[in-house]
Amino acid sequence: MSGKKPDAGVPAVQARGLARTFPSPDGGFIPVLRGIDLAVAAGDSVAIVGPSGSGKSTLLHLLGALDRPTRGDVWLGGEQVSELEQERLAELRNGFVGFVFQFHHLLRDFTALENVMLPRLIAGSPREEAADRAAALLEQVGLADRASHRPRRLSGGEQQRVAVARALANAPPLVLADEPSGNLDAEATLRLHDLLFEMIDRHGAALVVVTHSRELAGRAARVLRLEGGELFVV
Repeated sequence: MSGKKPDAGVPAVQARGLARTFPSPDGGFIPVLRGIDLAVAAGDSVAIVGPSGSGKSTLLHLLGALDRPTRGDVWLGGEQVSELEQERLAELRNGFVGFVFQFHHLLRDFTALENVMLPRLIAGSPREEAADRAAALLEQVGLADRASHRPRRLSGGEQQRVAVARALANAPPLVLADEPSGNLDAEATLRLHDLLFEMIDRHGAALVVVTHSRELAGRAARVLRLEGGELFVV
């Protein structure tokens, strides 16, 4: 089932007072995030930049409900993540959020079409409907002729395009991308950046992307810098 769009005026994702600490080897705690506030509306795009190890991926995982904060909370389409039962939380992650990671994480024994179908099948869609949706998305990312290929027969750029298509399988209102072009060459990087924003515009999703790429960050409507556990407007 497709991700349900948030009501008008409700951000696709919102964080309030978001903090995350991790245990340190000496028995203490390392503060990574220190009270982050962030709201991203439908159709908005936000790039988060900052030094390596500053907690950018940690923030993205919290926004996508892949991890829980030490303090504060996240709302996805108006639903407060901390109040959700595990079954509803898993349903929300699958239907409301599309993830694009630095490493494509495609299942190597599945074809490109089958990889893109998976989120839809998990949501309970009939197999034929999931296949039709996956085929349409692969055509949109220029890989209709690669639908039957397994990941090992695809280039790195093609694999990441499959990952973008998979992220949009359930028409999620929110897409989270973590260094999506980090392992691609310069030419493939530019093509992926074009594709990512083209697909976000086409599908009307909100986008939060973590990146070291100035070119990619510059294409977002807003750029925020994460440093010292806090977000600053660039």
